[in-house]
Amino acid sequence: MNYISKRILTSIVLIIIIYLSLKNLFILFFSLFLINLISIDEFKVIFKNIFKNNTFNLFLSILLIVTYLTFFSFLIWFYLIQGVQANIFFIILLLFICASTDIGGYICGKLIGGKKLTKISPNKTYSGMIGSFIFSITFGYLFYHINKNIFTFDINIFYIILIISFISQIGDLMISFLKRKANIKDTGSILPGHGGILDRIDGILIAIPAGIMLLSI
Repeated sequence: MNYISKRILTSIVLIIIIYLSLKNLFILFFSLFLINLISIDEFKVIFKNIFKNNTFNLFLSILLIVTYLTFFSFLIWFYLIQGVQANIFFIILLLFICASTDIGGYICGKLIGGKKLTKISPNKTYSGMIGSFIFSITFGYLFYHINKNIFTFDINIFYIILIISFISQIGDLMISFLKRKANIKDTGSILPGHGGILDRIDGILIAIPAGIMLLSI
């Protein structure tokens, strides 16, 4: 099985898991718990490579990550446990925006190329960044428009999409920066064609909490 086939198959499996998690709270809890465990393990590998013999910095970094991942999981859990349909669809919208941002950046970056965006991640280009915004606006708005009668927020949808897409790209760059400092290509190999869990949820980790808090302001 080639790289693209593995990537597509893994994506399908992840979509199924997300769907089941949104339908069943037990699966949601188990999925969040598993994501936490694997993410902490991947962060541990990254920080071990970065800090090497500095035990204090290693401990502090892992402590901060565990704290944030706990916050991330509980925020999503309490947001979805209410059983409000609009909340479920908003989480799907946020995931849609993050996925579109990732896909748009990858496609436009590969096809158009051009000037590098930052030294943090040599593969990131200005064309990729623009593609991320175009894809997220297009597909994010399409999803919103199809399900418009379900959503209840008053914030302009374009503002939400642009903000979440931007934050998702920041999350991607943050993980890329850590990987570069740790001198590793992927955070793991658990997801065939994608790498590690953090390679897949880098933008989601800060975009979903930001989206939920954005609606709470």
